[in-house]
Amino acid sequence: MIERILTGRPPEPRLPKGTVDTQMHMYLPGFPSLPGGPPLPVEPLPDTLAYRQVMAWLGIDRVIITQGNAHQRDNANTLACVAEMGDTARAVVVIDETTSDADMRALGEAGAVGARIMDLPGGAVGLDALEAVDARAHAADWMIAVQFDGNRLLDHLPRLERIRSRWVFDHHGKFFAGVGPDGPEIAALLRLIDRGNVWFKFAGVYESSRAGWPYEDVAGFSRRIADHAPERIIWGSNWPHNMIRKSEDYPDDARLTELVLGWLGDDRARHLALVENPERLFKLPAFAAT
Repeated sequence: MIERILTGRPPEPRLPKGTVDTQMHMYLPGFPSLPGGPPLPVEPLPDTLAYRQVMAWLGIDRVIITQGNAHQRDNANTLACVAEMGDTARAVVVIDETTSDADMRALGEAGAVGARIMDLPGGAVGLDALEAVDARAHAADWMIAVQFDGNRLLDHLPRLERIRSRWVFDHHGKFFAGVGPDGPEIAALLRLIDRGNVWFKFAGVYESSRAGWPYEDVAGFSRRIADHAPERIIWGSNWPHNMIRKSEDYPDDARLTELVLGWLGDDRARHLALVENPERLFKLPAFAAT
């Protein structure tokens, strides 16, 4: 069992209306973990009811539910969660070279707007399938979320430059060995962003940091990227923080949100990252406050 913080003082400054949480996972009963991936999160199950409390607490209006590694290539849980959440939710799912046109249409009708590449242990589809996934996603006008050890970015650069779909470099780049704001990996990433179809995701900073709170080793290059291209930053809560296995290690989402969004230059950059940029990347309709 783990005690997840679901309510409290909201982030300051308050998140703007229309805020999109672009990185989180959600689970419903009846969908067991599958071979090849990690186990399900620690109980209690982080379901739609729990996440709705987080949305109300933080001020989130819309959400992108990302396929969890526990379910590998079976998107059923993710799509069931989208159905329960209704029009506030869309999904990033797992596809591969076997995904047919009919499958793509069905996934799109169920709320899928993107595909996931996870080239780290437990990932369902890795970089070996990048070109096949890009072809399917580009034809459907989907985006791709790409995650790998960012310290290998220069090795993968020629293939990344050939991606035709809109895509986002996940989880602060996952530079496990660390990088400096002026390092060659960041210079290459800025050139990728300047190509016009690349975004950078602020999410799960604790998974990339070797220094711990307040994650200054990640803050430096994150600020550099945000200052260079504020129109290319998106944000995700990374709820329910699946790598956290003990209550005493569980983050306070409001304080974590305040910290990470503080790396953005000003209120305009915050609005871009939280509302306008995800609308462009995921092809969401413009938010209409009710």
